[in-house]
Amino acid sequence: MKEYQEIKTGDRASVSKTLTEADVYGFAGICGDFNPVHVDETAAARTPFGRRICHGMLSASFISTVLGMYLPGPGSIYLEQNVKFVAPVYIGDTVTACATVSRVEGDIVTLDTAVYNQDQKAVITGSARVLVRKDPEYRAGSGK
Repeated sequence: MKEYQEIKTGDRASVSKTLTEADVYGFAGICGDFNPVHVDETAAARTPFGRRICHGMLSASFISTVLGMYLPGPGSIYLEQNVKFVAPVYIGDTVTACATVSRVEGDIVTLDTAVYNQDQKAVITGSARVLVRKDPEYRAGSGK
């Protein structure tokens, strides 16, 4: 296992995913949110969006992927997440979740978080706080 690399202000990581109809139905099945705006094209056409949108929390969940897998990475513990949904995500959109370290206070790391669509338009903004464990046994399997 590689030695732990110190996290510093300005460190950044991201992950991207194109959201499919299967993703929306899978997420609806897991969380139980079958709101017609997500799963019924006819009903969604009558909303201000004009068509089906992805669940906001599905799009926001990729922030968890960044934090848990890349920055700070495996072994980190999510403490807090603030999200603001600023634009819809449609089926077929490619979202990119980004996290940038804004503060490091001992084992607590604060990150600015955002999700962008394929046009680089912000769809979610916010911040997160995570506990970072530095001991190798706790971070086992992290590759760090």
